[in-house]
Amino acid sequence: MKSIIPGLIACFLAVSSGFSQSSVSNGKPLPRIGIAGLGIESSTFSPAVTHEEAFHAKYGPEVFTSYPFLSASSALRQQATWLPALVGKSLPGGAVTREAYESLVGKVLDSLKKNGPYDGLYFDIHGAMSVVGLDDPEGDFITRIRKVIGYKTLISTSMDLHGNVSWRLAKNTDLMTCYRMAPHEDAMQTKERAVTNLLERLKSGKGKPAYKAWIPIPILLPGEQTSTRIEPGKSLYHQVAPLADNQPGIVDAAIWIGYAWADEPRNHAVVMVTGDDKARVTKAAEQLANAFWNARNQFDFVAPVGTLEKSLADALASKKHPFFISDTGDNPTAGGAGDVTWTLTQLLARPEFKQADGPSLIYASIPDPELVKKAMAAGVGGQVDGVAGARVDARFAPPVPIKGTVESIVKGDVNAEVEVVVKVGSIHVIVTQKRKPYHKEADFTRLGLNPRTADIVVVKIGYLEPELYAMQAGWIMALTPGGVNQDLASLPYKRIERPMFPLNKNMPDPNLSAQFVPLSGASK
Repeated sequence: MKSIIPGLIACFLAVSSGFSQSSVSNGKPLPRIGIAGLGIESSTFSPAVTHEEAFHAKYGPEVFTSYPFLSASSALRQQATWLPALVGKSLPGGAVTREAYESLVGKVLDSLKKNGPYDGLYFDIHGAMSVVGLDDPEGDFITRIRKVIGYKTLISTSMDLHGNVSWRLAKNTDLMTCYRMAPHEDAMQTKERAVTNLLERLKSGKGKPAYKAWIPIPILLPGEQTSTRIEPGKSLYHQVAPLADNQPGIVDAAIWIGYAWADEPRNHAVVMVTGDDKARVTKAAEQLANAFWNARNQFDFVAPVGTLEKSLADALASKKHPFFISDTGDNPTAGGAGDVTWTLTQLLARPEFKQADGPSLIYASIPDPELVKKAMAAGVGGQVDGVAGARVDARFAPPVPIKGTVESIVKGDVNAEVEVVVKVGSIHVIVTQKRKPYHKEADFTRLGLNPRTADIVVVKIGYLEPELYAMQAGWIMALTPGGVNQDLASLPYKRIERPMFPLNKNMPDPNLSAQFVPLSGASK
């Protein structure tokens, strides 16, 4: 009996740690697949910086909660031995501190070392992370991962279409895909596709696709001009699925718009197609790249645009309610600091909103922990008098004075922490302990606000997310200042590759021939 017990204990420990090769399917060991990734959009034109806690990192089994398609009862979960390391997702913001980046990457590498070897790795990134003092963080990240797991392991990467695909990132991954919709209603579907592609290549024994066609396109446009809701983005992205999903010899095809508010050489559009049939991969990549380039002059804002003054004039004159105004320049879903006070300062100064019975306006939102503390001390129904905002980005306006009645105090989510509503005249100002984007109806109703009955709703956002878009009766995007200013020509780009459309509108046609990226681990 004594000789059996140690063996049983060893077997139990192996199974519980995920190292057991006894997990089989049809007599074969299940593939061992790791999961890792970091995601953020980082504006280098914002003075904000992002720290490690902003990523809300999940470790080990907790990672599965990010992927419903990998729930314990899902079919995909049963097809592999999963070894999740770390996945962290941050609200877009300023550049990530080098300390935060090194800490998070170090934790991923430590976990990968501990739990290897791997047949595959699902690499879940955004693609627009900027790190202080480091170019191409995602390319650096995957290169360091390769040093740990080697080049026999297949890596499947999913990305936001507003990410950037450097040559280094493309070389070190094997399978790549990105969203096909903006707004990103297909985000989870894309992640599932990346995992499904990985499993199929492992189970079939096909391994790495033989060809990775990469075509850089010298276009740099904001998402507000490339939404797939409207033309030409709608038709452009409708070309992807037939090429990617219905052609033998092609594993996936994707178009990356790129990220416009960071100043690195990698920031531009890219088309990438992977597969085993060189002729079809080449044709598909060049078809998509040329379609994108030929449509470049047709891209325009997804909604009417104007100055804040024009936007307010339209809203006040409209008989359609609620009328939404996007305060675009400080959009926290695109990398804005979120605390620029320029627009709110203008609103509070307008005579139309000075009286309580004026046009009802909801402003979402301004972060200020000190004003939140004062509101909490005053309590609901009490009076609060203080200043808010411009703690991070005071380039355009100083902290804005706010004196009014506290309407609600609510414990917020992981981003906001605490949210309060202060009524100033006829304006309901949402003040948060930490910055938070408002893109769902419940974000308002949980505060006691009804955006459907408001005359005007001003949100720090670019294009409206689906719930707000379905709610609006009128909408205009106000071209306001901030770290994600829509006026790209006014931004101090110094390092992007030139010429670049639309910054250089009369540039010659580029070479859009497919460039073949070496397979991961290849010498050249």
